[in-house]
Amino acid sequence: DEPDDQFMLRDSFLKGISLLVKFNLVYEILIFIRHLPYAAKLVEKFPEQKFVLDHIAKPLIRDKLLSPWREGIQQLAFHPNVYCKLSGMVTEASWTGWRKEDFTPYLDVIFESFGPSRLMIGSDWPVCTVASGYHETMQIVIDYIGGSSQNDQELILGRNAKIIYNL
Repeated sequence: DEPDDQFMLRDSFLKGISLLVKFNLVYEILIFIRHLPYAAKLVEKFPEQKFVLDHIAKPLIRDKLLSPWREGIQQLAFHPNVYCKLSGMVTEASWTGWRKEDFTPYLDVIFESFGPSRLMIGSDWPVCTVASGYHETMQIVIDYIGGSSQNDQELILGRNAKIIYNL
């Protein structure tokens, strides 16, 4: 909600981010599509800092648009210190008329860009309840990864979160 789309590149913001690695803290990036190029510049400045992209950067699922979101995701995912939380999707779809298939193209991009070792499931509860129940929301990702290896499923459903957040 910052009026300046490049807020994360301000000196004061960068100074704050620079302190996190010393305390082994993760910074969660909650942004919209228009912020993706700036987020890529941010994470490039701090290669030792762990970042987690929240809500897959809020793509326009309701409008069924992949570009320029896809290209921004690919650019951000190029940086190995960035992870992605598979959450916040149902609120970006039609709240009353979404289907699981609506999320497949977006999940395809995320999985191709980050790979299972940098992904984790998330619910966005209680916000998700405007468009879906908790279990229904989680089931989108669970069903999507159903054909993945047992190891990949374990990574996405919990092990990555333990590693990333030092739990």
